[in-house]
Amino acid sequence: MGLTSEGMQLARAASLAMDVITRFVIVPLSLIPLLVTGPLLSLGTPWGLFRHYWIIVKLVINILSTLILLIHLRPISFMACAAAEGALSSADRGIQIQLVVAAEVGLLALLVATGLAVYKPRGMTPYGWRKQYMAHTMSPDTDTLG
Repeated sequence: MGLTSEGMQLARAASLAMDVITRFVIVPLSLIPLLVTGPLLSLGTPWGLFRHYWIIVKLVINILSTLILLIHLRPISFMACAAAEGALSSADRGIQIQLVVAAEVGLLALLVATGLAVYKPRGMTPYGWRKQYMAHTMSPDTDTLG
């Protein structure tokens, strides 16, 4: 809205809202899965944390997305300050385009991570192969019991 809006009031409101939503909603919601729920859920399931490549790829996507988000807090704050002071101008167009591109890349990253979580492509890590081998060799042989 801030990039395509014809009205200056709407562009200012979008910039101010973007700052508040990013700081108090998006950043906490990106850190919680990265630091808490993702590792806990993966450790409590048969998928494990480092057993499958798709889980590692999802972890890397989450880390990179969060880092990019944290880097873009400065331009978001700049746009919000400029909007609050009524100093938004066409000179800020480059920053606005940068923020739109970053949001599009973030959306693409979320779609890829979601696709990986849904389809769970094959491919175990060497650690996963060792864990699977140990689980099979340590399980009791049912043929010798009876």
